Amino acid sequence: MITRYTIEANQLKEAPQGPHCVTVAVNPDEAGRKELLAEFAVDEHNLHSSLDPEEPARLEVEDGHLELIFKRPKNYSSKDHFLFKVSSMGLFLFKDRLLIVLSEEMPIFTGKYFKHVAGLKEIFLKLLYNAIFHFMEHLKVINMIADEIETKITRSMENRYLLNMFTLEKSLVYYLNAISSNAFVIERLKANSEKLGFTERSREFIDDVLIENTQCYKQAEIYSNIFASLVGARASIVSNNLNILLKNLNAIVIAIAVPSFFAGMGGMSELTGLFGAENWYLTYPSFFALMIVMGVAIFHLIKRFEKH
Repeated sequence: MITRYTIEANQLKEAPQGPHCVTVAVNPDEAGRKELLAEFAVDEHNLHSSLDPEEPARLEVEDGHLELIFKRPKNYSSKDHFLFKVSSMGLFLFKDRLLIVLSEEMPIFTGKYFKHVAGLKEIFLKLLYNAIFHFMEHLKVINMIADEIETKITRSMENRYLLNMFTLEKSLVYYLNAISSNAFVIERLKANSEKLGFTERSREFIDDVLIENTQCYKQAEIYSNIFASLVGARASIVSNNLNILLKNLNAIVIAIAVPSFFAGMGGMSELTGLFGAENWYLTYPSFFALMIVMGVAIFHLIKRFEKH
């Protein structure tokens, strides 16, 4: 799908027909790619790389335009099962046009920064900032999910929640790699900003983008280190919960076995002699009540010895 926009009153407006300066292509098919290649004459490899999630971020300066592959978080779906993935975004900046290539539909012109845009280069830089902001938001979500899973792990006796934590840790590795790759691109963009015609205000914004990306990387690194360092502790908690369950089951088995032993030795003959054979309605309840009381008493006695 290809959508075109124009800038009116410092705001982006969709322009299905007529003059436009911003083109957004979402997962274009073969015909759409040929149309974009014919219209913008960009590098075909870079156009295909914009749709490849495994492609590393990079910046290439061509004659008359700038081609940039930038990493951003992929939209999360419940089908991903706690795996947060990374996608690529292609930005092709010309003097009077901007081509944006995405692999999936996502809101890219959202937030306070897009309420006022002064030109294509400002949109270009704000898209970079927006991608970093989405990484930060996803890191917050990952941390919230991890806190909830850790609460469940304290009562869990199965590996499901541990596997979820391993999946989140794997997601952080992907994020660290993507954010680090973005950092090299931003640093190169900063080094060539004056040659590429960015104004002083835009160069200051590039510094802000670089700072935000560094903070995002540090936060992802902290989360990743915490997750990795607590893997053994979480596994020990699950193992300890299982051991406690086995101890309780053993105590229950012993508590049942002891009354069964006495019942097997004496049966109900003593109670029958006490109450009389004709008073069976008293004998049976008394027998079962005695067995239950004896079993509960033995269970509590075992648990008391276990504490000491």
